[in-house]
Amino acid sequence: MKYPFITAVLLTACTIAPAQVASHAPSAPATQAKMPSAQVAPMQVTGKPVARVNGAVLTDKDLLREMYAIFPYGKQHNGFPKSQEAEIRQGALEMIIFEELVYQEAERRKMTVPAAKIDQGEAAYRKTFESPQQYQAFMQTEMHGSEKALRQQIERSMLIDQLLKQEVDNKAVVSAAEVRAYYDKNPARFQQPESYAFQAISILPPRTATPEQAKEARKKADDALKQAKATTSYEQFGLLAEKISEDDFRVNMGDHKMVPADKLPPQVIKAFQAMKPGEVSGLIQIENAYTIVRLNAHTLAHKQSFQEVQAQLKTELQKLKYEQLRVNFAKQLRAKAKIEVV
Repeated sequence: MKYPFITAVLLTACTIAPAQVASHAPSAPATQAKMPSAQVAPMQVTGKPVARVNGAVLTDKDLLREMYAIFPYGKQHNGFPKSQEAEIRQGALEMIIFEELVYQEAERRKMTVPAAKIDQGEAAYRKTFESPQQYQAFMQTEMHGSEKALRQQIERSMLIDQLLKQEVDNKAVVSAAEVRAYYDKNPARFQQPESYAFQAISILPPRTATPEQAKEARKKADDALKQAKATTSYEQFGLLAEKISEDDFRVNMGDHKMVPADKLPPQVIKAFQAMKPGEVSGLIQIENAYTIVRLNAHTLAHKQSFQEVQAQLKTELQKLKYEQLRVNFAKQLRAKAKIEVV
């Protein structure tokens, strides 16, 4: 999101004045169940201070806005899960304090935002509303009808983004040489064990099956094997697994994806050793259960090449570097600030 902080203000607006701007709040999915009221901790907003940062007052309205950003379903349920409310509140409090510290640092450095850029931000923000009436309702409720107040909020958001980009985003870039150095210094991480990708159909009688139940399970397994042997593709085997398999993987076409050999029963490994990709095994009995497997791929133990992992590794290292820079920047700002949590 280009202007995350000013956009987040709308979350509060949707809660403070639902009669005026409720249509802008995202609706819950049709299958989303309402949490029992006993599990919900509602939060009343009065505008009271929750923290002071170098004298600047942050209110429970700012706090609620950030809590909804962390847990959007809170709006739909008019509160937060009691078991998580304290954690959500603490995380939100830390965030609004951090935002204020960043904003104050941007002002201290005399950073500015061109008026034309603020105009662009205001125009983009207007488009987030579904109608002019909704926008006006927001302006009256949250900005007391003041376009100047809205522009100040947009400018604040842009200053925060600008300074974070300067101190965190730009410095979090990881070079190709750094990625290669990490790869070379951590060879064990990229060692992949021998693995098998396969689908399975399982017949699972009760653990303490009676002789009659065991006989019935074997009959079902024999019938399943005949059907499985008649399949000629991943899709055919998968559809059969969805229809007759009795294990949890049936909902995913029986697909176990890639599994290290040391995680598989010896009976299954023995079957795989006699198979080629695309082949279907005979009945494999493990205790009193029966399994039929289709081998999709067999990968020998190997070290992943740098080319295989380069893109993902770069993303991972940049994320780690970003988080560390952000934590260090927050510590730096806090070290010279006077923060009072009310």
